[in-house]
Amino acid sequence: MMTRQRQKPEILSTEIVARSRLFTIESVDLAFSNGVRRVYERMRPSNREAVMIVPIIDNHLILIQEYAAGLENYELGFPKGLIDPGETVFDAANRELKEEVGFGAYQLESLSKLTMAPSYFSSQMNIVVAEDLYAEKLEGDEPEPLPQVRWPLDNLLALLEQPDFREARNVSALFLVREWLRGQGRLPG
Repeated sequence: MMTRQRQKPEILSTEIVARSRLFTIESVDLAFSNGVRRVYERMRPSNREAVMIVPIIDNHLILIQEYAAGLENYELGFPKGLIDPGETVFDAANRELKEEVGFGAYQLESLSKLTMAPSYFSSQMNIVVAEDLYAEKLEGDEPEPLPQVRWPLDNLLALLEQPDFREARNVSALFLVREWLRGQGRLPG
């Protein structure tokens, strides 16, 4: 089922209302096709995408525990990071995998591209499966070592019961990889 294209609101003006080392927040004055005007706030749009890697080795997923400053707690999730200028999605996936997990991958496959809170952010996250792993460590920008957790493929959905596995992109990646594995006949349908 296709949704019909709607007329986008007209952007009347944008203004920077706050700036930090990492973020620029804009106020956007919009006029909708029905005559209603609203002011929205958003992170300044960026063309820079990110990548999340779902590494698989010996019938296990590899996850990492990383500090999440927004939650003031350690979270369990898949390795991820920004795609550097000039890098492909797969180049970035392999680099981040080496930095955060200590493995490279001979096989990489793209599963999907996700958005996060598109009312406020333009960021896009590429979800990539990494297999046929080999040991290789690159120095990353992490302030501390990232402990690894290996999770069996035959018990994927039990990850949802873990109190530190709640971030929406990680949960989405889990379901995407489960369907991908089913499509390959590696998990029961």
